[in-house]
Amino acid sequence: MDAFRKEVERRDCYSGTVILHSLCGGTGSGMGSRLCEEIRETYPAGYILSVTAAPHETGDSPLQHYNSLLCLAWMQRFCDGVLLFQNDEVMRRAASSEEKKTFTACGPQPLVSLTSMNTHIASCLAGLLCPVYSLKTRSPVSVGLEPWELIRCLCPMSTMKFLHTSQVCRRGAASWDTVTSSVVRTLPRADPAGHLHHSLSVLAVARNSQDYSFLLSRDSVLLKLRQAYGCVSWNPSAVHCWTDPQNILDPPGYSHSLTVCANHSSAADLLSRAGTKARTMYRSGAYLHWYRRYGCEDDDFQTCFDTLDSVVDEYRGLGVQ
Repeated sequence: MDAFRKEVERRDCYSGTVILHSLCGGTGSGMGSRLCEEIRETYPAGYILSVTAAPHETGDSPLQHYNSLLCLAWMQRFCDGVLLFQNDEVMRRAASSEEKKTFTACGPQPLVSLTSMNTHIASCLAGLLCPVYSLKTRSPVSVGLEPWELIRCLCPMSTMKFLHTSQVCRRGAASWDTVTSSVVRTLPRADPAGHLHHSLSVLAVARNSQDYSFLLSRDSVLLKLRQAYGCVSWNPSAVHCWTDPQNILDPPGYSHSLTVCANHSSAADLLSRAGTKARTMYRSGAYLHWYRRYGCEDDDFQTCFDTLDSVVDEYRGLGVQ
């Protein structure tokens, strides 16, 4: 925190912090949660945007469900927005972009490196957080508003702040309607019980090389996103759009990129799954000694269970409000 304070003091104006961490391990979940708590208490006026990598459903660590439970509850309490990247989904996206497959006894499996997965996440973050023309001053100069405007657009309610991100990049003369169709094709449509997902709000960031062609298709693209993401009718400003005439994701070539971030109820699927698996382990008393030796008691677990259950209920109720 002393090192953090020195960085804050070097700023002309401290607006907030973007923190990148995982949910699975002790450092990402434990240290990440502790940092968010300390930053919130020390700089209460600043935003905190968490970029969180969620573990695979199985196989990462025997403690991953506990760590995810505790960390997600802390993010809900201390962060203003949480960009969730699920490892299983990131792996599928990276595999489809590379179009590499290998065959095993279980059938075709994607051959995806950790570098490819990190590249996909970094590309999504660049698409969302790098400067855009829409937010520049008259100078025109970027003052770094993108992370905080993202929170303002997508997280109007403190009870729902978990964000889903999709991105498609195309080289050549691809139409924006085609690019938009590719984005919505990967969107989760319903939860395991078959209930349709809805969105509280959606942000589309369009970047294309050296032209303003997106402006000609803007209305049709935003209408398609509103329908596909199931935006709630009671939010009058559910869809937002930023544009930039340069595609920072592919500077040399003529290309289009569309990055869509949504406060989408599919986040409840991850929260519900993490809470259910952690509760099963908790009831059987599995691995609890690792937490109790550091002062984590039953009341702490119960508070986190209640927090996640409350968030899940809020997201499940989006479609009926």
